[in-house]
Amino acid sequence: MLGWIASFGGWSWVVLGLVLIGGEMLAPGAFLVWLGLAALVTGVVVGATGIAWQGAALVFAALCVVSVLAGRMLTRRKGDEPDAAMGLNDRGRQLVGKVFRLEATMIGGEGRIRVGDSSWRITGPELLAGAEVRVVRVDGATLVVEKA
Repeated sequence: MLGWIASFGGWSWVVLGLVLIGGEMLAPGAFLVWLGLAALVTGVVVGATGIAWQGAALVFAALCVVSVLAGRMLTRRKGDEPDAAMGLNDRGRQLVGKVFRLEATMIGGEGRIRVGDSSWRITGPELLAGAEVRVVRVDGATLVVEKA
């Protein structure tokens, strides 16, 4: 079987590369595309040098590692840490720094603010209803505020 595939030379790698890149459309995740590019380059190398399938497999393995690492560097945004999207679905963290009006007078350092269609529990200095407060941090499901 390998002899039959090897008889195609570099074209078998080109076909594999196109299949992998096409597979990315069926299962998007930006991973198969890098393997597909490695297979395409392997096809060019095999076509240009005529190396045996064992050497081509080693070239493909090395190019897979290089292309996946290069892809990760290209797709990472500058200045972002790997966990930069942690606050994506964390509504409380998105509210830090924003200013809101108190619904009612804070009693014992606790109160509530309205954010859109939801009401949030807050802690901070005792203030009268209608006072403006700024969210400074999140403590679990409670917003910690200060006078704005």
